Amino acid sequence: MRDKLLPMMGAIAAAGLMILLFKPDAATSDLEAASERSSFGELRMAGLDGTPWNLADHRGKVVLVNFWATWCPPCRAETPGLVRIANDFAGKVAVAGISLDEGTDEVHRFVADYKVPYPVLIPPADDAISAGVQSLPTTLLIDRQGRVAKTYRGAESERVFRHDIEHLLSEP
Repeated sequence: MRDKLLPMMGAIAAAGLMILLFKPDAATSDLEAASERSSFGELRMAGLDGTPWNLADHRGKVVLVNFWATWCPPCRAETPGLVRIANDFAGKVAVAGISLDEGTDEVHRFVADYKVPYPVLIPPADDAISAGVQSLPTTLLIDRQGRVAKTYRGAESERVFRHDIEHLLSEP
């Protein structure tokens, strides 16, 4: 069974990477106008290491919240760009990943393998926010006032994330 599953997983991973590489970039004009943005509200979760994380603690920074899973090929393809963004914008942008995996063993390995520097959060079983995510990856870009500026459904290019982040950082 495993011999048949591995080639299939490789094909799925390759397809996910191709979608990411050839997906047309979204325009920054897709950012919600500041006057039209609504507050994300409360987001509190424990990190993979048990440390509490609270969106309100990051007010004044742009925040990128990425819903993902280790078994999701587009999520795996998107992660290196998120790691670079977290490193390059440290102090100005907070990145947090919310793992929708069942269990944490694979998540720990993934974080180590990809050298993820940002908090990886584990939602509680009754978390309504995570339950509402319909596709992976889904990423929320939140402005410095805690309002949702853009929702990305599906893998997005690092270039688009950077462009949109820089736009939000330039806002007064």
